Amino acid sequence: MAAKASPSPIPSVWARQQREPDQPSLSRAAIVREAVVMLDADGVEALSMRKLGARLNAGATSLYRHVATKDELMELAVDEVFGEIAIPPADTPDWRAAVVAASEAFRATTLRHRWLATVLGQAGLAYLGPNLMAYSERLAALFAAAGFPEPERAIETVLSFTIGMSTTEAAWLTTVARSGETEAEFVARLMPAAKEAVAGTDHLAHAYDAVETLDPEALRDSKFAYGLEVILDGLALRLPRA
Repeated sequence: MAAKASPSPIPSVWARQQREPDQPSLSRAAIVREAVVMLDADGVEALSMRKLGARLNAGATSLYRHVATKDELMELAVDEVFGEIAIPPADTPDWRAAVVAASEAFRATTLRHRWLATVLGQAGLAYLGPNLMAYSERLAALFAAAGFPEPERAIETVLSFTIGMSTTEAAWLTTVARSGETEAEFVARLMPAAKEAVAGTDHLAHAYDAVETLDPEALRDSKFAYGLEVILDGLALRLPRA
C-alpha cells in the first residue's frame, strides 16, 4: 500500500516556524521595517529580496532564514502597517464617532502607505498576522458592543466603503506624486482638459465648476466623510429598537 503523501506546506509566513538567526544584527522585525520603507518610497514592483538584502548589508541566505519569499515579506509588511491603525475601545459611548475614528485611521494609514491598497486582496494569508488579527478583534468588539445583531456584516459594509475610497485616493495620489507637482498644482493643470471633456453636459460641467474652486485635499476629506455618514445612517437602522 502506497504511503500517504504529506500535505504541501501552507503558503503563509504565519504557518511556519521561524528559524534561529545566523546574524545577530539581523532580525525579522528589522527586515520588515526596511521593507516598509522601500515600499513607501518605490512601491511593490520595485521591492526585491536582492535589493532589500543590499540595503541591510545582508546576503540572500541570511535574509531567507527569516523570510522565505517575497510573498511572505508582503504578508509581514501588511501586518506591520496594520499595527498603526488605532481602534477606539469597545466601551466608547458613541459608536458612530468610534467607527468614524476607526475608518479615518484606516484611510490615513492607507494614504501613508499607498502600496497597501494594491496588495490587500493579494497578500496571501495576511489576516493571520497578529496585528491584523488584533485589528479585526477590536473592530468586532466595537460593533458588538454597539448592539449590532450581526457585527461581521456591519464591519464588512464599513470596510468595503473605506477600502474602496482609500484605494481610489491612493492611486490618485500616486499619480500626482509622479508628476512632481503638489495636488493643487496638478489639479489646476488638469482642469482645462477635464472641463473640455465635459463641455455640453449639464450636471458634470456644473460639478467641475465647483471642484475648481475647492482645495483638492479638503474635497477628498469631505467626500469620504459624506459617504461614511450615509453608510452609518443605513447601519443605524439595523440596530434593535429600545
